[in-house]
Amino acid sequence: MATNGDHRRVDRRALLQVALAAPAAGAGATLLGTAATPAAAGPAGAFDPQNPRFAIAVLPDTQYLFDEDSSDPEPLRATFRYLAQERRDANIVFMTHLGDVTEHGSEHEIGLAGKTFGVLDGKLPYSVLAGNHDIRGGDDQRGDSVYLRTFGPQRFARMPTFGGSSPDGYNSFHVLRAGGRDWLVLALDWRASDKGLAWAQQVIDEHRRLPVILTTHDLAWADDAGQAQLSENGQRLWDRLIRDNDQIFLTLNGHYWPPGRTTLTNAAGNDVQVHITNYQDRYYGGAAMIRLYHFDLARGVIDVETFAPWFLARDPARRTPLEAETIELTGPVDRFSMEIDFAARFGGFAPVPPPAPRPPVAVLPRGTVGYWRFDSYGLSSGTAGSPVADGTVLRDLSGNGNDLTVARIGAGGAETLTRSTEHHPGQPAHASLRFDGGKGPDRGAILRAGPNAPINSMKFRDGYTIETFVKLPEPFQGDHAWMGIMSWEGRSGDAGKTTGWSPLECTCSLNISPERFLQYVVYADRQDADPTSWSHALPTGRWLHIAVVNDSRRTVVYVDGSKIARNPNQPSTGIATLGRPFVIGATSFDLKYGQGFYGWIGDVRITAKALRPKDFLTPYA
Repeated sequence: MATNGDHRRVDRRALLQVALAAPAAGAGATLLGTAATPAAAGPAGAFDPQNPRFAIAVLPDTQYLFDEDSSDPEPLRATFRYLAQERRDANIVFMTHLGDVTEHGSEHEIGLAGKTFGVLDGKLPYSVLAGNHDIRGGDDQRGDSVYLRTFGPQRFARMPTFGGSSPDGYNSFHVLRAGGRDWLVLALDWRASDKGLAWAQQVIDEHRRLPVILTTHDLAWADDAGQAQLSENGQRLWDRLIRDNDQIFLTLNGHYWPPGRTTLTNAAGNDVQVHITNYQDRYYGGAAMIRLYHFDLARGVIDVETFAPWFLARDPARRTPLEAETIELTGPVDRFSMEIDFAARFGGFAPVPPPAPRPPVAVLPRGTVGYWRFDSYGLSSGTAGSPVADGTVLRDLSGNGNDLTVARIGAGGAETLTRSTEHHPGQPAHASLRFDGGKGPDRGAILRAGPNAPINSMKFRDGYTIETFVKLPEPFQGDHAWMGIMSWEGRSGDAGKTTGWSPLECTCSLNISPERFLQYVVYADRQDADPTSWSHALPTGRWLHIAVVNDSRRTVVYVDGSKIARNPNQPSTGIATLGRPFVIGATSFDLKYGQGFYGWIGDVRITAKALRPKDFLTPYA
């Protein structure tokens, strides 16, 4: 996001839609206390509840904007107008206020605040909780108040997210639909009583598969460096509610300044992010400054930014110095990112069952030339980690007779090829082979087609698709430059090709460069050309699906269903195969040097036609 707030709208509208949505989780809300009809989505079409990128707005103490005869609600109106206008573009699903709406909780202040919140009614669902300046009395058993009459459950009853409130009316919950799953927001009074905490526990118990964001007024405070720690009331909430409920992964509170954050560990051994948000000590009482928590389930990140829409809307030439410097806060507790493996963090209460292995018959489309996998379907039984001996035959499950035989190359010993149960989550077989090829000394292992295998001579003039799954080790140690994933052993010079780097280069190979760029080079059957595709740097420690698709005219390479940038437009029809063996585990050009692949290889499938991403071994929309 640009640091100049004037460009914020442009940046938000440039956000890319990510095609991966998190699995849905959670059941519908059970009402406790005030009856209401909960729903997961907001106004129709206002945002995308399936998009893995969405935002939750957080609004802390606005009390200095509602201070008797010195009140000025305009900054808050500007914030609400901004949220309503930007809801679609930033995919804002909800807003939560952290208490101390007003300075004295008087009829005048609460009434003006209630009217100001009306700007947002019907445009974006939200929660409000009482801060110590909004009410009188010790805890949520205080009974009737002007706050409760204005911001009690009757205000939220028509919101599609509203799930219910505690019998006293001072605590409420909302169920949000975002990122393809449901989320629970608990809005607790600034001093929740024992009854209030029991109600909160009941809500959590009734929604055992939902991740929970707990909002309250007083939970943690921070030192001047932004390091947060629990307050006395916060310790009580931690001991009584947060620590033993693994679903609570994020807490938000105001009340104290400066803002800060910390990470605590709950009883399940998981992180709980504890954040303080309060800007009332800033110019113009914080000017209704908001935080946006941008969830990105595809990247596994929450990006946080803090800014003042009221100042953002001003003509830059007319902003005063204080307005200009308060538009956006960029310190480490105001603008930051948190990496969260959402599936792992939520796995204890909402586990996503892994897909079952798929039998070969389910992944053999018409035109399949060869299909090799390394579970019991294609490889004789053996334990994970055990070597695969030279001479072992891997069956071609397409039935076309393209069986492969294991052989060591260079100084490769037993450890250079072993069985593994590691696999890509979308891979049909839940098994792979671990190759430990390398240099110094040159070593490796290969799977080689027999001399009479049909695949050795096929020209693929009508198009083809080559697919596999690979994973590079983390850490990626040693020299593994130009290691091959697969190739044909025939030489380009023998095929009469005059282009290219060397006449000894094999006619077709899928390789990884020293920079870990994927390289696909092919000498076409009908052209004297060697169009070469190049990917970005491949990550380590992560499974990738790779597909090479040729439609008889040109070749396109995909990584995880995404087309890479450097696919040449050079014509390319077929592959100049010469009857030499097809090989997995090395580039045939390198066989004389003996350096094999380093990492894991999963299922390999070759089809004699161009497949669409939705028809890949792991389908992509």
